Amino acid sequence: MSEESDSLRTSPSVASLSENELPPPPEPPGYVCSLTEDLVTKAREELQEKPEWRLRDVQALRDMVRKEYPNLSTSLDDAFLLRFLRARKFDYDRALQLLVNYHSCRRSWPEVFNNLKPSALKDVLASGFLTVLPHTDPRGCHVVCIRPDRWIPSNYPITENIRAIYLTLEKLIQSEETQDGFPIRIKAVHVVNEPRIFKGIFAIIKPFLKEKIANRFFLHGSDLNSLHTNLPSSILPKEYGGTAGELDTATWNAVLLASEDDFVKEFCQPVPACDSILGQTLLPEGLTSDAQCDDSLRAVKSQLYSCY
Repeated sequence: MSEESDSLRTSPSVASLSENELPPPPEPPGYVCSLTEDLVTKAREELQEKPEWRLRDVQALRDMVRKEYPNLSTSLDDAFLLRFLRARKFDYDRALQLLVNYHSCRRSWPEVFNNLKPSALKDVLASGFLTVLPHTDPRGCHVVCIRPDRWIPSNYPITENIRAIYLTLEKLIQSEETQDGFPIRIKAVHVVNEPRIFKGIFAIIKPFLKEKIANRFFLHGSDLNSLHTNLPSSILPKEYGGTAGELDTATWNAVLLASEDDFVKEFCQPVPACDSILGQTLLPEGLTSDAQCDDSLRAVKSQLYSCY
């Protein structure tokens, strides 16, 4: 099957229409692959994505949504549905469940997702709580830098930090090259300058994590050489012993603020009441909008997330 959608349409001329007849609205543009040849090969090997079957797979997922969740208010664009197929390695059932969970989370956690736009999070962005490093790691993964010590609880609730993280992840997966799961897949979590109590807490919860998840956490303490064995110093700012200059938060903030219209369209429209069909939500247990963070945890100086 050809990857290119048929974009040629014959439409009646305006003169041929009656006074009360209007031409049908134009169809949304079809999917256009922007992956390099190397990434196409990588997607085939790691995600079971076959270019010749890509649009067939998207249509199959679209048909499942319309049949099984006809009242689910969601985009059915090719590019949007591809996010979920890639996140679940083109397993239709798992991709559908991820899509449902995604919308369930959004509807069940309104304090995070309602009015989610960059201009509503200027305080968080200005604090330097998080940013995306300008250079990817050798695998092509983006590196998200989160600095919990920049959060002052008296300034705004913890949910604003969570909103900023979601905002950043949503922006990252707009690029086809970063799509692999949130749909997004966290490849590694590198924690530096963590307090001793953090190591104790992690040691308690680690046995309850899936092995592949637990193995993606790296606690480096103050040993930057340990960090550099995983993330090369050439992509890190000097604050983390790198050679890429000082940590720059302004550039990523500008990228987000320039995307205001996209987020308004996606997250600032009226949302239908949550239907029972959405099933189990992804709202973390016990987390409320006024949740406070223990001082010892806020003492964590920074975390580097290497992700697609």
